[in-house]
Amino acid sequence: MLKVDIVTLFPDIFFGPFGESIIARAIENRIIEVNTVDLRDFTTDKRKTVDDKPYGGGPGMLMQAEPLFKAVESLKTEESIVILMSPQGEPFKQKIAEKLSEKRHLIIICGHYEGVDERVRESLIDSEISIGDYVLTSGNLPAMVVVDAVARLIPGVLGTDESSNSESFSEENLLEYPQYTRPEKFRGMKVPDVLLSGNHGKIAEWRMSESLKRTQKRRPDLNADQF
Repeated sequence: MLKVDIVTLFPDIFFGPFGESIIARAIENRIIEVNTVDLRDFTTDKRKTVDDKPYGGGPGMLMQAEPLFKAVESLKTEESIVILMSPQGEPFKQKIAEKLSEKRHLIIICGHYEGVDERVRESLIDSEISIGDYVLTSGNLPAMVVVDAVARLIPGVLGTDESSNSESFSEENLLEYPQYTRPEKFRGMKVPDVLLSGNHGKIAEWRMSESLKRTQKRRPDLNADQF
């Protein structure tokens, strides 16, 4: 079972997204465990201070090192991977999700304010991840994205494990082929004949061809050597 501990200033924000649909069922079935950890519980003053002004001046406030170290150290085991959600991190890709899905314990730190004390990066985390080249108000939404992407790769979370093997980015770095369902005809638009043929070899060829076309058109950066 994968255990995920999310260190955040806003633990309640996760209850909605993880309380519905596929992730909620996975938690209920004990395939994964997701816990939120309130960073303020690891402060020492009455105001539960977690931030302060940066040395050298500058705008905004930085998250202090001490509460973050205490929080992570209270959770960490030999199997733990500590991740900081940050715009400065490595771009999140399907391959990273696949690697993380093989781990037993993830500790995810949700950044906030102007970021974290640099000593957190230097001595506390194993990986720094970004979900895109833009800045959000905190690392909470990115943490949700990572947990969702990782959890669905764990056997038993989806209705069939084949679902995660044939989608975009999972096979040969291609976008997924077009898919159709009933009715066969809708407003003059018809399902391609090959998908109705029952010829699985031809269907596989068509799907690979369409994946290549779609990737070339929409994301040629993914697999430029194939085009």
